[in-house]
Amino acid sequence: MCEIPLLLAFIVLVALVFDFTNGAHDCANAIASVVSTKVVTPRFAVTAAAVLNLVGALLGTEVARTLGSGIVLPHVVESSQLLVLAALLAAIAWNCITWYFGIPSSSSHALIGGLIGAAIADAGLDALNVQGIVSKVLIPLIAAPLAGFTGGFLCMWAMYWIFCRVHRHVVNVLFRRLQLCSAAFMATSHGLNDAQKTMGIVTLALFIFGQTESMDVPLWVKLSCAGSMALGTALGGWKIVRTMGSRIFKLEPVHGFTAESSATMVIAAASTLGCPVSTTHTISACIFGVGSVKRLSAVRWNVAVNLVTAWVLTLPAAASVGFVSWEILHIFWG
Repeated sequence: MCEIPLLLAFIVLVALVFDFTNGAHDCANAIASVVSTKVVTPRFAVTAAAVLNLVGALLGTEVARTLGSGIVLPHVVESSQLLVLAALLAAIAWNCITWYFGIPSSSSHALIGGLIGAAIADAGLDALNVQGIVSKVLIPLIAAPLAGFTGGFLCMWAMYWIFCRVHRHVVNVLFRRLQLCSAAFMATSHGLNDAQKTMGIVTLALFIFGQTESMDVPLWVKLSCAGSMALGTALGGWKIVRTMGSRIFKLEPVHGFTAESSATMVIAAASTLGCPVSTTHTISACIFGVGSVKRLSAVRWNVAVNLVTAWVLTLPAAASVGFVSWEILHIFWG
């Protein structure tokens, strides 16, 4: 039987690995359009995204609290030291599969699915906070992409109406500058939501191991998770950047600005409510909405089908892997 401090250290290490894969997926979404429209260089975008994700991560803990206690009831699984490890392994496995194929699936829902599956394996359905899962996960899972598509469509329609008489070159110059602001807010809102998710998981592990008496997120956890996520973006985010920036719809600065602004509003609102929504789902839906204004054929809907398929499969697939991971770990460390 592995000693508790060593096992806890291993869980934290695996959590940081997950945040690395999360950075390769979701942080890339925050900078994909600004890189694809050539507003800034990739190196500058990655550096800015790293700093702003850290800033966002320090602005709140509502989402971390949801992941720590809103999905699985802590008092039910207080003695399950393998629960968090199994959930993280499941999320990492799904992230690696989708990253390999360049599919911008949701790291958030991979983690949530892994946590649900591991909790069921450990303590049955009684371990789940059903009300929290419905209100904080399932409803936002549907509402966030719908809000993103609608917001992107309406905002882009408004942009066309406002600037219809302005020369295209002038519009591009203006929105190349404005997109710096929208990308910055997008990266900050990403940190406010996504960077908190692993923080909540690590805090749950600390609680299970008796290292903390509450679900308050320590500062070292915030800094470690945000830093690991930034490193993932720098080293592995470019496959997702290509998908988000060019395969869905050929973005120009005005499109990037509108999609990022719409996504930022949706993500920030969800973060305030403590809902761990998917940045991937939201920005993708915004890009679909923006592209649809130009004409429906401008959007590559075959890519949309692949993305939606990955979104639908993420929760049950990650939950299944989480369940199996807990069973395997229980054999060796039970």
